[in-house]
Amino acid sequence: MSRLFLILLKLLTTLVIVGAGLWGIGLLLFRLNGALAIMGAIAFGFAALAGLIGIWTGALRLPLGFAVVFLGLLGWWNSMSPSHDRDWIPELARLPEIAREGDRISVTNLRHFRWRTETDYDQHWETRSFDLSKIEGADLFLSYWSGEAIAHLLVSFTFSDSLPLTFSIEVRREKGEEWSSLAGFFRTYEMAYVAADERDIVGLRTHARGEDVRLFRLAATPTQARDVLLAYAADINRLAKKPRWYNTLTTNCTTVVYHLVGSVAPGWTFSLPLDPRVLLSGYLPGYLARIGAIRSDMPLDELIRRGRISERARTLSLDDPAFSQRIRDGVPTGRP
Repeated sequence: MSRLFLILLKLLTTLVIVGAGLWGIGLLLFRLNGALAIMGAIAFGFAALAGLIGIWTGALRLPLGFAVVFLGLLGWWNSMSPSHDRDWIPELARLPEIAREGDRISVTNLRHFRWRTETDYDQHWETRSFDLSKIEGADLFLSYWSGEAIAHLLVSFTFSDSLPLTFSIEVRREKGEEWSSLAGFFRTYEMAYVAADERDIVGLRTHARGEDVRLFRLAATPTQARDVLLAYAADINRLAKKPRWYNTLTTNCTTVVYHLVGSVAPGWTFSLPLDPRVLLSGYLPGYLARIGAIRSDMPLDELIRRGRISERARTLSLDDPAFSQRIRDGVPTGRP
């Protein structure tokens, strides 16, 4: 029994060292530059290999040495601080803030760009006021750019007396900085909220990027939609005061929304952490249908087919004040 226990302990320690080694190599590759990144990753990889050899040969000084090096790397990791003060790309240069007075909220730094292409656009930021007593519901957009598994999520709140208010959680990139999903694990990017007009944030994806955008009307009551909107507002204001790292796995456009919705409507999110569709967000409609967040009285394939709005949207001008109403034509409502 003691021999079996020792073997199991060695196997467990091996897995820990392999995991720590891969994480450290990734951190060094994405957080250092040029030859220094490569040399640092190679050196750390050799340290992890030496630790593994030590585990199985009994040379315990080798895994202990690796542990010391790894703790030093963790110290560096913990010293990294996100910032609001960088040279951001124009579309993420400003963060929204939301003030509330009674039933009215005022959104500053609401983005209303006019997109011709991804690189050719007119910049416009404004302040808009919304009446919470006029909220009608909430809708969800999923924008697909590479296959069916991954999509970007937008949540839009509709009002009886004003245009919808849409929120997006974004990777806040600096000028000249490229997006990498792997780099997103290693405190490379800050997180940003965007509050926008649908002609901006949906039009960017339908018109400028040519993505496959699908709209799903949520079964939220006005009260539920109001509660989720206020949860968004609180977190938007927290982020405006204190920067936050984006993380590909834990702090992304799906997981952040999950936590916001879970804070006010736990019945819609109870199983999401155990569901792979939280990461493979392109398959999120199946989860939403299962919990009743979207229509479940018709086949999911039919909901998806009728929710594909890109072709219809591209026939519309982004200057059309009825853009939001017209992209919803033919899309099933959230409740029968």
